[in-house]
Amino acid sequence: MFGFNRDLGIDLGTSNLLIFQKGRGIVVREPSVVALAKATGEPKAFGSDAHQMVGRTSSSIETVHPIQHGAIAHYTATEAMLRHYFGKIHGKTAFWKPRVVVSVPSNVTSVEKQAVLDACRAAGAKEAFPIEEPMAAALGLGIGVGDPDGNLVIDLGGGTTDLAVTSLGGIAVSESIRIGGDNLDEAIHRYVKRQHNVLLGERTAEEIKCEIGSAFPLPTELELEIRGRDMQSGMPKVVTVSSEEIRAAIAEPIGQIVEKVRAVLERTPPELANDIARNGIWLSGGGALLKGLEARIEHETGIMAHRSDDPLSCVANGAGRALEQIEALSETHFAFVGDKA
Repeated sequence: MFGFNRDLGIDLGTSNLLIFQKGRGIVVREPSVVALAKATGEPKAFGSDAHQMVGRTSSSIETVHPIQHGAIAHYTATEAMLRHYFGKIHGKTAFWKPRVVVSVPSNVTSVEKQAVLDACRAAGAKEAFPIEEPMAAALGLGIGVGDPDGNLVIDLGGGTTDLAVTSLGGIAVSESIRIGGDNLDEAIHRYVKRQHNVLLGERTAEEIKCEIGSAFPLPTELELEIRGRDMQSGMPKVVTVSSEEIRAAIAEPIGQIVEKVRAVLERTPPELANDIARNGIWLSGGGALLKGLEARIEHETGIMAHRSDDPLSCVANGAGRALEQIEALSETHFAFVGDKA
C-alpha cells in the first residue's frame, strides 16, 4: 500500500512535465525543457525558466527537450529535470523515496521503457511502474476501465499520438504514431518559410497553432499578424496569416492521425465497436485543444468525439489514480521495477 502521501503520478511528455502527488493533486506543470551549460553539460534552468530561453540562448547556454516523440533523447537532462522537481515537491531529503507511476507511449520499446524507469529511480524514486498513456488518460477522464464497455481514447501529445480501446481493465486494440503537436509546429514553420519567405522562431510557430490552427473549417475564419525574419533582407518582417492557410499547412499530420483513428476502429471487435459508437471517442492531451479536431473526427468516422475539460491534465491525473488502483490493473500496463516493498 502506498503511504505518507509521497507517491507520484508522472506525465513525462515531449512538451510538458506534469506530476500528480497523492493527496494533493497536480503539483508540477512545467514545459519539458532544460537549459544546459555547453561546456560542462551542467543544468542551469528547468521548465518555464528554461523555456523562456528557447531561441534566446547565449554562446555558453543551450536548451534541450530531453523527451522526443515520447522517448528519452537526453538521459542526463531527463534525470536532472526529474530530480529537480522531486526536490521541489519534498525538499532535498535522503529519506524521501517515492513510488511513481510514469506514463509511456503505447509503442515504446522495452529499451525506451527501461530508460524512463531508470531515470525515475536515478532521480530518487524507490519504485517505478510504467502505464501506457491512453490507459492513464482513460483513468484521468474518469472512464471505468474495468467495465466491459469499450471506450476509444486518443491521447494527443507533443511527440506522439496514442490510441487505445479499453475494456475489462485492459487494452483491446491500440495504435501509436510518432506525430504530435511538435509536428504541427514544424509544418507551420515550413509553410510560412515557403509561402511568405519568413523564418519563424520555435515558439512563434506554436503560438500560431494555438491561436488560429484548426483541423476543420471554422464558423468564422481567423487571421493573425506574426513577426519573423525576412529570409532575403535578414530584417524583421510582419505578415498576416489566416486559419485557412494554417489548416492547409497542418493537413498532412492531421490526416495521418485521422488514418490511425480509422485503423483502430477497423481492428476493433464488433461488440466493442458498438460500445464506442454509443459512448463516443474521448480526446485528451494538449493536441486535443486544436480547434475543430472533434468536428474533424466526427466528420471522418461518424462517431461523436468528446474533449476533456482539462485535456492537458488527463494523463497525470490518471497516473495519480493508478496509484490507488495499481494492484487491480493488469500487469500488461504496469511493470514492477525497483526495490520490493
